[in-house]
Amino acid sequence: MVWLIALGLGGVGLAPTLGGAAARAQAQVQVQLGCSGTLLDARGSAELKRPIERLRLSLGVEAEAPSAVAALTLLQERLAAVRQALQLLQVQELRVTSPSTWSGSGSSGKPPVFAAASQVSGQLAPQHLQDLISQIGGLPGVRLAPIDGQAAQASDAVSNRRLVQAAYADALRRGQDLAAALGLNRLRPLQVKTDGGLRPVPLRAMALARPAPAPFDPRELPEPSDSLSLEVTFCATP
Repeated sequence: MVWLIALGLGGVGLAPTLGGAAARAQAQVQVQLGCSGTLLDARGSAELKRPIERLRLSLGVEAEAPSAVAALTLLQERLAAVRQALQLLQVQELRVTSPSTWSGSGSSGKPPVFAAASQVSGQLAPQHLQDLISQIGGLPGVRLAPIDGQAAQASDAVSNRRLVQAAYADALRRGQDLAAALGLNRLRPLQVKTDGGLRPVPLRAMALARPAPAPFDPRELPEPSDSLSLEVTFCATP
């Protein structure tokens, strides 16, 4: 997104421009008209790690049988076991997709095999990581997908402010170094372009036939990180 920095009697404000080539061209003209010195572009970036509040889980449940009806019946039984195990772990936002079915040709003259599968997702507290992997990951027909650590949404606003401040400070330092190299010492921001977002780091969990000797520790999970990069256009004058 492109933000034009408006200077007026009321102070300094940010005015977003519309997308599209015409809007960007108009914004560039406004920037050039607003500077009587040298235009300098400087990039800044910042990254902020945040503690994990919840684990986002995703797993597949499959079943095979000599007929489609038998495969669906077996799938229902396995889903019931998965639901029960997740409920004991106090799962939240549990979602189960409708089943899909397909058939495969049998090998060595054997009859075709029919399969059915569903996807299950939800959220768990971090302390249930070991139980998820050892108990649910070991159930028949279960395939665990990478687990995402998620930060608390309540801290989003504070995190965004800290990111913007840190990224702008980084861009300002770079702009000051560039201006000093040109013999200029005064910078006035004219435009800011931002790009960033939340980057959850997945943990790839593998189904276990038996509990691992050392339990999985949620404190060892990589923390989710927010990142922001921005480009600031300054007007540099002596």
